[in-house]
Formats: sequence, C-alpha cells, structure tokens
Amino acid sequence: MKYAVLLLLYLAFNCSAQEYRFASINYLIEQEVGRIVIKEVYQQLGIKIAITPLPGKRAQHEAATGINDGEIMRIHSYGDETPSTTRVPTPYYHLETMVFTRKNSGIVINKASDLRNYQVVRVRGVKHTQNVTQGMTNVTDTDNTAQMFKLVDAGLADIALTNKMDGLIVLKNLGITTVEAHPHSLDKQALYHYIRKEHVKLIQKVDNKLKQLKQSGELDKLIRRAEQEVFMRKTHFTEQQ
Repeated sequence: MKYAVLLLLYLAFNCSAQEYRFASINYLIEQEVGRIVIKEVYQQLGIKIAITPLPGKRAQHEAATGINDGEIMRIHSYGDETPSTTRVPTPYYHLETMVFTRKNSGIVINKASDLRNYQVVRVRGVKHTQNVTQGMTNVTDTDNTAQMFKLVDAGLADIALTNKMDGLIVLKNLGITTVEAHPHSLDKQALYHYIRKEHVKLIQKVDNKLKQLKQSGELDKLIRRAEQEVFMRKTHFTEQQ
C-alpha cells in the first residue's frame, strides 16, 4: 500500500511538472509580443512551457512532425496546411499585411494583384505574406525584416511586405527614413495558437482561459503591456549600439 501511494504521488508530480514545447518565428515583432502573452496565459493555468524562436518553415516542420507541441502564433490558413495541429478557436492577436515602399516612389497598391508589377521582398516562411503573393514569380525571400528594408532602401527591390508593427519598429531601429508604409494595409488577419492534435485537454484549457481573459478585458491589457515591452526593448537596444 505504501509503495502504491508513493507511485501515485510520483506520477502526479511528473504530470504536473510536464513542460510543453512550442515554436515561434524568429525576428518578427508580433511573435515577440505573442511569446509574452502566451507565457502569461500558460502561467495562469499553472502549466510550464518553453518557446523556441525558429525560421518559419522549420517552426512549421517541427510542429507538424511532433518535434515541438505546436506554434504560439499563426494565421487561420496555417491550420489547413498543418493538419497534425489544432487551432485554438479563440484568436488572441492580429496582424496587418502592409506594403512598404521608398518615399515618393509613386507606387500605388490597392489589391494583392497589383504586386505583380513590382519587385517584391518578403521574409521566408511567413504565411500572411506568402498568401498575398501566391503564384507570383517577382518575389524574393529574405531571412528577416531588416534585410528587406535594406534592399528597398538601396533600390534593389520596390516593395517590402510585413506586418505593420514589425515594419515600423524595424525601420526606426535601422534609422531608415527613405522607406514608408502605405496608408492602408492589404489585409488584416487574426492570429491563433496551434497545438498538436493529441493534446486535446490542453487545447480546451487554453481556449477557455483565452475566452475568460477576453471577456474580463485582461487580454487587451496584457497585449498592450507586451507591445510596450517589446517596443521599449527594441528601441533601447538600438540606442545602445
């Protein structure tokens, strides 16, 4: 009997101490905000997680094959492309697909198909910019947002595509004043947390917590704090260089 009780205590401890591993996409501002928000969500649930920033395609591969337990933040279409994961139904952030060009370039983009007339750069593995440029042959992939803007600034590309917040912060950090965002975004999409299908109970727990945080208004407050933290960290880092 004594040993049975000890075994049960051991198993209970190991279950409660389980750590889930998730991927995020490296070098993207919205993902950095997401890392702060999702960590807080899981902390409130009393669940340990580890988040590893990776290139977009590798992050998807590791979630799809079970190396990781999912991804912290992706758009709706990611779930259709990665059937081994489940979309947590409640979105917790959003992004705007924004066109950035050199000032006074005269370039006008009203819809995605207008991009075909220009040399476009995007960050490799990022779904929302892949979607708006699908099938286009005039698109070049880069490793990060800074590389994109340097190409546009140098006149080696006409248009850079990224999330609005990501673009504005990176431009500020680089000190590039010759590149600007267009007045209106091409698209605005909700962002979701994705968890591998086998973690059914976890998916429900996280969704219930997100609904609770949304209803109470705490999620909005958490997002604002996370955005401010990321902005301050990024600009402070630049000022120290």
